[in-house]
Amino acid sequence: MLRIGVIGVGGIAQARHLPTFANMKDRVKIQAVSDINSELAQKVATEYDVPVVVQNYEDMFDQVDAVTICTPNKFHANIAIAALEAGKHVLCEKPMALSAQEAEKMVETAKRTGKTLFIGFHYRFMKESQAAKKIMGAGEIGKPLVVRVEALRRRKVPGWGVFTNKELQGGGSLIDFGCHHLDLALWLLGNPEPVEISGATYQDLSTSGDLVNMWGDIDASTFEVDDHATAFIRFRNGASLFLETSWAANVADDKESVRISGDKAGLDVFPFAVYQSKHGLLVDQVPHWLPGPDDPSILQAANFVDSCLGVGEAIVKPEQALQTSRIIDAIYESSLTGKSVRF
Repeated sequence: MLRIGVIGVGGIAQARHLPTFANMKDRVKIQAVSDINSELAQKVATEYDVPVVVQNYEDMFDQVDAVTICTPNKFHANIAIAALEAGKHVLCEKPMALSAQEAEKMVETAKRTGKTLFIGFHYRFMKESQAAKKIMGAGEIGKPLVVRVEALRRRKVPGWGVFTNKELQGGGSLIDFGCHHLDLALWLLGNPEPVEISGATYQDLSTSGDLVNMWGDIDASTFEVDDHATAFIRFRNGASLFLETSWAANVADDKESVRISGDKAGLDVFPFAVYQSKHGLLVDQVPHWLPGPDDPSILQAANFVDSCLGVGEAIVKPEQALQTSRIIDAIYESSLTGKSVRF
């Protein structure tokens, strides 16, 4: 039985972490919760029958085996490092940290303490993603050449919480939304080494003062992060990746897409399809059914618990998440300087 403490019990904790772990009663006990909002923490503890409620997250360390971190991004690194130093396994919401420098310290601490450090890139656990990984692993795509990643929402800037606060979040649509799709693409490619990154970020829509937004009101005067970002990445193995992500795009519909073109075949992850040639024909393969739960949080939680208990290997490696952080840093740097970043 793994005793878990939940640090930060706001939106993402209530939507994913708490209900998912609560449904794993044969393997997991939610032993403690912590939040700076003590009234909210007590409310959640009552709802989920959690025995320990603390305001200072360190006060739960002697009563848990693992923690899940659901705080604003600014606090991810410090909390994760403190938990690892205390001998606890860590599931940390994405992004890993505000910067690659912070993320590197997290990885170093995990290696030294021998504890699991698992970053919540739950897109890897989607049914389509799992199927794509099998196709890629079987070599059916051949050598990956060109990857196109799109994570676009039409006028859906999060109008709640601290999403538009740069100090607390580190960025906007790229670090919050597009990071999932970027991480997924990198994982499917086998996390190749980047050699050059060029990026551009924008906040023109959200700072215009007249944004029509479906996810709450936006104060243009306090909007500090990107609402749109693009990047071009070249890898040492010759592959290239185009990325576009936005909270507020002027497009017909929301779009989430990861498309990989190889020298033998191509695939779309969302919706899943494989494009290849057979017997002189161009063939599109679309599965009738994909196995697995509809909610990827279920598989993510199970994989995290397996890795903590030593009965399975973590699908999300901290070194991989660190690479994603380094690439995001490079995109922001390139946008700021107007120059490509070389590795």
